Amino acid sequence: MHFEHKPVLFKETIESLNIDPEGTYIDGTAGGGGHSGAILQRLTTGTLLSIDRDPDAIAVVKERFGKYPGSVVAMGNFCDMDKIALEHGIVNVDGVLLDIGVSSYQLDTAERGFSYHADAPLDMRMSQSGTSAADLVNTLSWQELAEIISRYGEDKSAVRIAKGIVKAREEKPIETTLELAEIIRESVPAAVRRAEGHPARRTFQALRIAVNGELDALKKGLAAAFGLLKSGGRLSVITFHSLEDRIVKQQMNKWCEGCTCPKDFPVCVCGNKPKGKLIYKKGLAPSEEELRENPRARSARLRVIEKL
Repeated sequence: MHFEHKPVLFKETIESLNIDPEGTYIDGTAGGGGHSGAILQRLTTGTLLSIDRDPDAIAVVKERFGKYPGSVVAMGNFCDMDKIALEHGIVNVDGVLLDIGVSSYQLDTAERGFSYHADAPLDMRMSQSGTSAADLVNTLSWQELAEIISRYGEDKSAVRIAKGIVKAREEKPIETTLELAEIIRESVPAAVRRAEGHPARRTFQALRIAVNGELDALKKGLAAAFGLLKSGGRLSVITFHSLEDRIVKQQMNKWCEGCTCPKDFPVCVCGNKPKGKLIYKKGLAPSEEELRENPRARSARLRVIEKL
């Protein structure tokens, strides 16, 4: 199996973890092992727990890093990293890395059903189990579909697309990626079809997020990661669209808040103190050089917080 994923902001992300060769780290989204490999190379007596929900990724990471004595690999969702860590005797860590979203391998492997550029079964399940995108488009009402497309895809044509899907499935079930992409294309206004970018992009994003419960997992995973950090430990998160980045930004800012008493209070009565500090105030975006080499990196942003 050839599982390759080109990490975005790679050097910046690894450096942001401030790796201690004897420390303990978690890569919550191991993918093809790019980040895990870089962390392991910097460890001497330290430990890295690599987690992924995709069985293909787990198989590859186990094969690649079995020679490292400090490598521990576990299949699961990063939102459960606190439980997974405890199962492996890990209570506190020096750093956690999360590379959110779909990997290059998943996008480029047509049969996984993530892409609207190649015909394949309409799947989109990162874990390869549970409810698929085909299940959603063939069973949900147009109102439920419109809500998913609007909330997770932020598409102004959500209602038209949802009604187009329901109308199309009355003739036959929607089974493949290109079937769905064409239904979407026919459902949106002509001006949208003429605009830059494929009209199915936002709907495919929305369905993928819904299928995998990505935003709920992100919220839970951030809390689990920060809870595991030692004082001085760092959480580094790479996001790829505004919905993810908003969640990460707001949560990190909340951890950095101090007193929340009204300004006219003479003394603090809330007792709140900052729990962390931001390493990059506004996060890091890819350089122009990286964007030339990897156009998919355009929407990426790295945010890092250090626990106090």
